[in-house]
Amino acid sequence: MSPIDTALALASQALWLSSPNPRVGCVLVNPQGQTIGQGFTQAAGGPHAEVMALRDALAQGHPTQGATAYVTLEPCSHHGRTGPCCDTLIQAGIRKVVASIEDPNPQVSGQGFARLRAAGVEVEVGPGAAASRELNIGFFSRMVRKQPWVRLKVAASLDGTTALDNGNSQWITSEAARTDGHAWRARACAVLTGIGTVLQDKPRLDVRLVKTPRQPHLVIVDSDLQTPPNAPLFAVQRKIMIYAAKPHAVRQAALEAQGAEIIYLPGKHADGSPSGKVDLHVMVMDLGQRDINELHVEAGHKLNGSLLRAGVVDELLVYLAPQLLGVGAGMSNFGPLTELSQGIALEFKSAEMVGKDLRVLSRVANHDTF
Repeated sequence: MSPIDTALALASQALWLSSPNPRVGCVLVNPQGQTIGQGFTQAAGGPHAEVMALRDALAQGHPTQGATAYVTLEPCSHHGRTGPCCDTLIQAGIRKVVASIEDPNPQVSGQGFARLRAAGVEVEVGPGAAASRELNIGFFSRMVRKQPWVRLKVAASLDGTTALDNGNSQWITSEAARTDGHAWRARACAVLTGIGTVLQDKPRLDVRLVKTPRQPHLVIVDSDLQTPPNAPLFAVQRKIMIYAAKPHAVRQAALEAQGAEIIYLPGKHADGSPSGKVDLHVMVMDLGQRDINELHVEAGHKLNGSLLRAGVVDELLVYLAPQLLGVGAGMSNFGPLTELSQGIALEFKSAEMVGKDLRVLSRVANHDTF
């Protein structure tokens, strides 16, 4: 495995850890071609990949003078929760930096490379760029588009039924698929659902089936503030944001007493009159301002349809069970359409077996071209 491939593998270890910071890995190689240090970005406020790799080298007694640093993202050049990594590499005597891709953060965006070169450090950019960007698709989305990467997760029968007419949906897919779904939850900055799911399923919507160093935030679309203050979802320690369209002082106070933050974002009809619903597009932009990189949606067919209709969904994560269920709730409720061309065009990214179920990952066409 090449040093940059090793660095990418290290970066993947930050998948459930580093948000809202990017997932970055770093490998140090001495002039003799020996790996002397490795590391990946820690939790927000903790050391970045470069610092972890330098610490690793120091702990092993390896000098870093003249070494090459292979890193999956441009070393930062600004003071945030930590100091600039480019300066740390310069001080450590690093001779060359091989970086996968430029940091899209406007506070960095080439400035890290410029400072390295100004200090006489050779810089090479490009190896592993596609893989690094893919690993950080949410971070790139937030930095470039100012909004999170929105992934809509669905569990359905082969004929697309997500729940029976009586609301029964547990469990259409297997335990293996549910565990895999929790792994996708864990990598997100926040999980989003709607009030219908809160009232019908009484979910916790936390990560339980895989080990995780943190719980993602929870976002609820609840236009009338109907979320019960004693809902099971409040049993989990995490940030909870409830987006509403209509003020209800008593309900708001009860929910705030449970630690929820209430955000009013009322939507409007085309004629300017109040829709009575949350403005989903503005909500997604607001979540970007709140440092949400990846937003993982687990909702019912009505909210799924509204999100798709609003054009804010980027990716669909669909688990299909080897079963036919016939009449019931579908994956999403939007339309009706009059022409096939009016449909939402998708691009298949992968199809894999997870236990006895099929996991299909697809993207809304042209949503990843930023």
